[in-house]
Amino acid sequence: MSILDYTATTLAAKIKAGEISAIEATKAVLEQIEKTEELYNCYVTIDKDGALKQAEEIQSKIESGELVSPLAGVPVAIKDNICTEGMLTTCSSKILGNFVPTFSAEVVENLKKAGAVIIGKTNMDEFAMGSTTETSAYGVTRNPKNPEHVPGGSSGGSAAAVAANECFYALGSDTGGSIRQPAGYCGVVGMKPTYSTVSRYGLIAYGSSLDQIGPLCKDVTDCATILDIISSHDTKDSTSVGKKTDYTKALVNDVKGMKIGIPRDYFGDGLDSEVKKAVLNAAKVLESRGAILEEFDLGLVEYAIPAYYTIAAAEASSNLERFDGIKYGYRTEEFSDLHNMYKKTRSEGFGAEVKRRIMLGSFVLSSGYYDAYYLKALKVKALIKKAFDDAFSKYDVILGPVAPTTAPKLGESLSDPIKMYLGDIYTISINLAGLPAISLPCGIASNGLPIGLQLIGDCYKENNIIQTAYTYEQAGKED
Repeated sequence: MSILDYTATTLAAKIKAGEISAIEATKAVLEQIEKTEELYNCYVTIDKDGALKQAEEIQSKIESGELVSPLAGVPVAIKDNICTEGMLTTCSSKILGNFVPTFSAEVVENLKKAGAVIIGKTNMDEFAMGSTTETSAYGVTRNPKNPEHVPGGSSGGSAAAVAANECFYALGSDTGGSIRQPAGYCGVVGMKPTYSTVSRYGLIAYGSSLDQIGPLCKDVTDCATILDIISSHDTKDSTSVGKKTDYTKALVNDVKGMKIGIPRDYFGDGLDSEVKKAVLNAAKVLESRGAILEEFDLGLVEYAIPAYYTIAAAEASSNLERFDGIKYGYRTEEFSDLHNMYKKTRSEGFGAEVKRRIMLGSFVLSSGYYDAYYLKALKVKALIKKAFDDAFSKYDVILGPVAPTTAPKLGESLSDPIKMYLGDIYTISINLAGLPAISLPCGIASNGLPIGLQLIGDCYKENNIIQTAYTYEQAGKED
């Protein structure tokens, strides 16, 4: 078995036992990157020398007994919108093409304390605005399962890097499905924790009330272990509540008596027949293990997309105001006055999708339209949260698809932005309600591409979805 085939937790155990060194693991990843990166384009920045230096330092700490973390010595990739001290952090945008942060995000600090070896920064949709990783200023990322298809987005580089064995796990961010959808498209495990569980300090904001950092990895055990490490209370993030529980305790192969709700709204005409079949088959597997399944009407699904894009675009127009060419980042070379410099810098620095969302956000926040659009969207958000609250008064977990189809072909989605937005229909409600959700593989379609299963939990009930996901995963191994 190749080093690259190990999960992150298995590799860490072998490093701790002295069977493999952190240096060997890092070299194996760097060799794999050399072989496959030209095709897949998972990374914006690869820190080869820095990674090898970290691996040497971490290896000596493991040998001395100073580092006992369950992921010590394991190479990780970080999405390019998460600040990493001394390492280029661009948000895959021209406007931040020269930005090197002077500090690291709290999640990066947590990983460093745990002895992670940071390989580099992964490609993404520019400023996390997209569902395909095609809006990056640094080229498209390709799906390792089929390079003619997208890896999903916006954390497509992170998902593809895990699927291509270019790292053992990665961090992504999820504003409306940006961890779960690429995980589903690339056949890996991805999780969006409850809003406030993981600190957003150092995450370059897109939609502050929706953004959440989470893991992309090879299996559910890795997911729970990573979540244990990155969850912490952070005084630098006013929304942070920190770790509520020990997530690895939920790695139990048992769903007897667990009530699982299946929303009828998620299985309508827009869902591909193969995806529907695979997801419902996964539900039957859980039922055969003792779970109680019940269909129900969630409601408000058709309002989620307009509400989400109104709120996210409004927050983006405010958050991206700081990128003006004055303090850091790209600045236009020729300008006549200050106002002209702002205008030209932002026109040249931002890509088409980012400009579209900034303009949409500025419009819904403008005088005369604030009440009609933004305020109404906030009311819908509250109603969606109430609908989930009602559902979780009856069910432990909600089960559904991650996306309506498997990964589209490169170039298909960008030609029709509305179609791209509709691809987020099963994921965005979870962000509007601040809930945790996990995506894991549940089958392969006839086109050879993975199908993702989504399990949704109530706030701070990550352990319910981890236990359900783990049970389903173990059932696959037993069969």
